[in-house]
Amino acid sequence: MTPRPVLEFWFDFGSNYSYLAAMRIDRLAARAGVQVAWKPFLLGPVFRALGWPSSPSVVQREKGRYVWRDMEREAARLGLPFRRPSQFPRAALLAHRVAVAADGQPWLPEFCQALFLRNFAADQDIEDMEAVSEVLSAVGQHSGVWIERAQQEDVKLRLRRQTEEAQARGIFGAPTFFVADEMFWGNDRLEQALAWATGEAGRPER
Repeated sequence: MTPRPVLEFWFDFGSNYSYLAAMRIDRLAARAGVQVAWKPFLLGPVFRALGWPSSPSVVQREKGRYVWRDMEREAARLGLPFRRPSQFPRAALLAHRVAVAADGQPWLPEFCQALFLRNFAADQDIEDMEAVSEVLSAVGQHSGVWIERAQQEDVKLRLRRQTEEAQARGIFGAPTFFVADEMFWGNDRLEQALAWATGEAGRPER
């Protein structure tokens, strides 16, 4: 059997455009016959390495105004619920560690989507242990088991290394998609990345 092409989905739970991508990537990938590798990482260290103290949407007020209006339009266009978070960006270190610990688990996409909805549709906290526990329970998992697993040193190290890998590969924002070494940035590049993965996209000569 020919292996399915793989699309890497690099995301941060605090990223608004990652929310839009997370809510539709599995459906579109399944239709295209592409396997998705969910890759949580921390945008904060990436931004600081680039000289930004926070998200560019926060640092640049004009860009921030545009982004939230764009989010309203895009969420409506995609049929997704949206409420501008009262806190942005929201930290979600424990949630990221759970997502790293759950790499390969069939419920990982559902867990991630539930967290994104909590942040960008319900305007609720996603950082503290109670919030993460509620989401784990909502997707049918034993929250205590996974939170304990997420706090082990090997998981913390894996998230740190995954964030370092994101920097090393040139990631500067989220969501970012990779097909092998070909990079696509932004929710509006998801379809193009999938087409590239299946070989349907026109590829320029190099």
